[in-house]
Amino acid sequence: MQKSKKSTRREFFKKLSVGVGGSVVALSACTGPEFDNFFQKNFKTLSKEEIDNILLDLEKKYTEQYGKEFKVSGKKAIDNTFFGYALDLSRCVGCRRCVYGCVDENNQSRDPQIHWITVLQMEKEKGIDYMHSNMYYNPEKVPEEGKFYVPIACQQCANPPCTKVCPAKATWTEPDGITVIDYNWCIGCRYCQSACPYGARHFNWGEPKITNEEINTNTHYLGNRPRTKGVVEKCTFCIQRVREGKYPSCVEVCPTGSRKFGNLLDPNSEIRYILENKRVVVLKAELNTQPNFFYFFGV
Repeated sequence: MQKSKKSTRREFFKKLSVGVGGSVVALSACTGPEFDNFFQKNFKTLSKEEIDNILLDLEKKYTEQYGKEFKVSGKKAIDNTFFGYALDLSRCVGCRRCVYGCVDENNQSRDPQIHWITVLQMEKEKGIDYMHSNMYYNPEKVPEEGKFYVPIACQQCANPPCTKVCPAKATWTEPDGITVIDYNWCIGCRYCQSACPYGARHFNWGEPKITNEEINTNTHYLGNRPRTKGVVEKCTFCIQRVREGKYPSCVEVCPTGSRKFGNLLDPNSEIRYILENKRVVVLKAELNTQPNFFYFFGV
């Protein structure tokens, strides 16, 4: 039987590196973890043994880089679980504790600052009105009279436009509803960033700055592990937490209890009660992105 002429992405580039000049030839001379990382297969296609080896290599790398013992999980989606999020607009006061709780948990860059959550201030008389919203509000105290607040992060869409435009297939939706990114495969083209109607994807223009004191060492390969310059990142519902049975960081730090999180497949969960008994809306419903992030008015 004739051997298939098809080759994997890694095999193709390895052959290419031998046959052409310039910087690629230099790459062909490389060996070790750097070479393997560059030609690593997409995370979805890796065997358990390959994943375990990659996670060990990353833990060693990050431990040496930050001087702290790192844990990099590759835990898969929990069976019979599909995550959903709900936010009570009648209780949110716009304090932004969720924003900075997210930064601390998910190792976003401090310089330049990257925020996965954006809080928009809006006027009660106008309702949800993006054209007249203000993300740079800075009063002495919140909430301000006549204002309400709409925090926005990744909506974890069931029909996400971002995953459809990625030429490298570096982003996809997991079985538990979380849209993730394989940073090793992201080529930084920002197509996904342009396609997202919620402004929920963020590009690292510079090498992310996080000190040894600030770094969170409890990470997930598809979530909050340290990123590099030139990749896109986003909210993953704190995948490193929720797949261990915990709430996302923003839920825990919210002082008003505005944020709710749970399993949409569980008929007895709090989030199912909210969807069945409260006035619920999704942002930009006309785009048919089918978000699993819901806004409601509890009072």
